Amino acid sequence: MRKKQPILWGILLGCLLLLSACGYYFPHVYEGPQRTIYMPTWKNRSNKLNLDMKIYQSLSRWFQKAQSVDLTKERVGANYALSGEILSIDLPSVSWNTVSDATLTKVKLYVRYSLKDLKTGKILWDVPRKLYTADYTVQLATSAADDEALAKIIEDMSENIYLGTLRILRKQPSATSATPAH
Repeated sequence: MRKKQPILWGILLGCLLLLSACGYYFPHVYEGPQRTIYMPTWKNRSNKLNLDMKIYQSLSRWFQKAQSVDLTKERVGANYALSGEILSIDLPSVSWNTVSDATLTKVKLYVRYSLKDLKTGKILWDVPRKLYTADYTVQLATSAADDEALAKIIEDMSENIYLGTLRILRKQPSATSATPAH
């Protein structure tokens, strides 16, 4: 067993070197220049109270993963603005099987969001209308199940926005971050 350990460590080290040498990167990590993103609370046009705050908190948790990106509620000193709006929410709609029995309910959340460079005023990313959905079985059709499905939607949406924002930040020249907008 002792003789196999150095071989296993060598194979592991070789795999890690291969991954780092082939240009692979982790999409959840941003190691570029320091950036500050102004993100106000989203406009909530739905009748679901505190949905805007849940989205803000979820996005904040995702952006804490990027050490070189700060999320702020202050526009002054920020490089970018990430704004959004909750357009509508449908709680729930029902799916039917071939014999007209209800099988699944579906929570639907429509949102819009955009990322703007505050220095140039240019919109870097604009999603005018995006639908996020989550299903659950009729046996679980309660307000708690609605909330659980909505929490899944918010988490998935936040991850998509986080990864999309990092993808765009990687493409931006570092001169953008050198002079914050006022």
